[in-house]
Amino acid sequence: MEARNKTRISEFLLLGFSEEPEIQPLIFGLFLSMYLITVFGNLLIILAVSSDSHFHTPMYFFLSNLSFVDICFTSTTIPKMLWNIQAQNKAITYEGCIIQMYFFILFVCLDDFLLTVMAYDRFVAICHPLHYTVMMNSQLCGLLMLVSWVMSALNSLIQSLMVLQLSFCTDLEIPHFFCEINQMVRLACSDTFFNDMLFYFAAGMFGFLTLTGILYSYSKIVSSIRGISSAQGKYKAFSTCASHLSMVCLFYCTSLGVYLSSAATQSSHSSATASVMYTVITPMLNPFIYSLRNKDIKRALERILEMAAT
Repeated sequence: MEARNKTRISEFLLLGFSEEPEIQPLIFGLFLSMYLITVFGNLLIILAVSSDSHFHTPMYFFLSNLSFVDICFTSTTIPKMLWNIQAQNKAITYEGCIIQMYFFILFVCLDDFLLTVMAYDRFVAICHPLHYTVMMNSQLCGLLMLVSWVMSALNSLIQSLMVLQLSFCTDLEIPHFFCEINQMVRLACSDTFFNDMLFYFAAGMFGFLTLTGILYSYSKIVSSIRGISSAQGKYKAFSTCASHLSMVCLFYCTSLGVYLSSAATQSSHSSATASVMYTVITPMLNPFIYSLRNKDIKRALERILEMAAT
C-alpha cells in the first residue's frame, strides 16, 4: 500500500461490462434503446397527468414526480456510459465522478421516499376515504415532497463530502458503468471506516424507515380490504394500489438483490450487471406498469398519441 502513488488524481476509469470491442456496439444499442424508452415513457406519464384535470389529485401528483425522478435517475448514469462507448474512452474526471455519485444517491433516496409517500396516499384513500381530500390536501403533498427532497439532498451531500476526504492511489479503475459509492470507497488508500459506517447507517435508516412505512401502510390496507363485504368492492379497492405495489416490489427486490448478491459474491462485475435491474430496468418499466394497470392513464396516453399522430 505504501508503494502506491498518492498524488492528486484527475480522473477514474469506468470499466463497464465488457472490454471486448465486438460487444460494445451491442451494449451501446441496448442501453440507448432502454434509455430512450425510459425517458419517452416517463415523459408521457408527466404529460398525461399535467394535461388532464382529472389527474390533478395527490396520487397522480406523486406519480408525475416519480416519473421525473426516474428520468433524472437514468440520465445521471446512462448518457456518460454511452458517450464513453461511442468515444472509446473510459475516463471520467474526478469532479465528474463526485457529481455523478451525488446525483445518483440523491435520486435513489427520492425514489425511496416517493414510493413511501405513495403508499401513505393509498393508505389514506382506502382506510379513510371520507377524509381523503382533507388529509391529503395540497399543503401536505407539497410538504411531503419538500421533506423528501431535503432529506435526500442532505444524505447525498454528506456521503459525497465524506468521499471527498478520501485519498486515492494509482489504482483508479472502477469495475462499474458509473461512479458507485461502494466501488469508489474500495479504491481509497486512506482509512474508510467512517465512510463504511455512514453508508450502512444511511442505507439502514432510509431503507428501513421507508420500507417499514410501506409495509405498515399495506398491512392497514389489507385489513381494510378484508373488511369489505362484496368481492367487487374488494377488487376495486385493491386495484387502486396494485400498480404502486408492483413498483414497490420491483424496486426493492432488485435493489436489495443487488446489494445482497454483491456482498455474497464480492464480484464487482457481477454487481455492475445486477445493478442494471434497479438503475435502468425499473425506471423503464414503471410507466408500463402504471399505464397497463390504470385504465385512466391508458386512455389519456392513447389520446396524447392520437393527437401526436394527427
